[in-house]
Amino acid sequence: MTDGLLLIFVKNPILGQVKTRLAATVGEARALEIYRILLDHTTKIIIELPIDKVIYYSNFIDHDDLWDQAIYQKQLQTQGDLGQKMSAAFEWGFQFGYREICIIGSDCYELAPEIIMSGFQALSTHDAVLGPTRDGGYYLLGLKEMRGELFQNKNWGTDSVAADTLNDLNELDLDYRTLETLNDVDTEDDLPKELDRKAWRSEQ
Repeated sequence: MTDGLLLIFVKNPILGQVKTRLAATVGEARALEIYRILLDHTTKIIIELPIDKVIYYSNFIDHDDLWDQAIYQKQLQTQGDLGQKMSAAFEWGFQFGYREICIIGSDCYELAPEIIMSGFQALSTHDAVLGPTRDGGYYLLGLKEMRGELFQNKNWGTDSVAADTLNDLNELDLDYRTLETLNDVDTEDDLPKELDRKAWRSEQ
């Protein structure tokens, strides 16, 4: 067990249940393939990180997928909105004894190992760390102790989430650091050309 824990929130790759905003313009099959590539990318950027990792599944725990059980702990997301699910995951980590916890999703093709580690490094001198996305959300949130207020009273999936979270951090008088702004893949306009090419090749 390490002091640091990385929570990875993923959706089970089920046709029609992932990347629904993207699927509205590119179709469900192509959206699923793009999401599978994003999952694979996420695996590649976190596998060598020197911290403990737990995969939080949306629908069911898959014991035979790309997340090796010898490397990753596996949990099921709780019921409720995204804030309730993330709050429960952080609570689990802190109760288990981890001292620095960061959470990421599986939608950010620009995310890299060094960015994630910079989040953990920030927690050595700050109370919290936030990695904002261009659409107003965030791709990473890190904490050194449980702060349930950060997961309450948010319009999840909207462009106000990062700003509202920063407001909470300020109101709680927490010392925090922000990371570079990255792009989440939610719509066709967000789709990087490289990712689009990989999806196209996979379909051939």
